[in-house]
Amino acid sequence: MSLATSTIATMLPVTDTARAKEFYADRLGLPFEGENPVGELQFRLGGGSMLVLLPRDAGSQSKSTALSWEVADVETEMAELEARGVTFEDYDMPGEKSPSGVVTAGGAKAAWFKDSEGNIMAVIQNIS
Repeated sequence: MSLATSTIATMLPVTDTARAKEFYADRLGLPFEGENPVGELQFRLGGGSMLVLLPRDAGSQSKSTALSWEVADVETEMAELEARGVTFEDYDMPGEKSPSGVVTAGGAKAAWFKDSEGNIMAVIQNIS
């Protein structure tokens, strides 16, 4: 088996597992697979990959995008997520402002939001 064709598990730190479970299961709609013996929450992602939420102390979140999903239509995905309580961030990029929450650059549209623990997530649509 090659790493290039292997499924992956993405590990993200969370400070409150109950709050994080509600966010990922109810707001993002990810299938909850269970909790392992050390308290890590596991969610199924596309292609057999997994998201594992690791209980950690506060302050261990990344300052960069930790996880992104490729979607067919950013605006449609945003509307569905906003209807479930997800709030999108407004970022100013060099030469691009995102008053609607969407930045178009480099052949893609992207919109960012934070999870319940402050990890940065994105939905991205290729437009090239």
